[in-house]
Amino acid sequence: MLQDTQTIRYYQRLTDAFVELWNRGYRMDDMRMYLDGYLAALRHSNIIEPYWIHRLEEEASRYLHDVSNFAMVQPEPEKQHGYY
Repeated sequence: MLQDTQTIRYYQRLTDAFVELWNRGYRMDDMRMYLDGYLAALRHSNIIEPYWIHRLEEEASRYLHDVSNFAMVQPEPEKQHGYY
């Protein structure tokens, strides 16, 4: 679980980007490359400590491997009035 507020913000941005990429038709390999580039940019910029970058990588990888995060929501059909 992430504890650092800055890292949590990066995690939220990253997971939002994953969902957006998925909805655009990108797949897991593409999102993994996106994650690798994102983490490389964070390491290069020294914005957050390496420990938190490592934790962010673990949490983001866990998010990617959980298929329920990318399941399409199916709306329930409306009940017809007078139909039993």
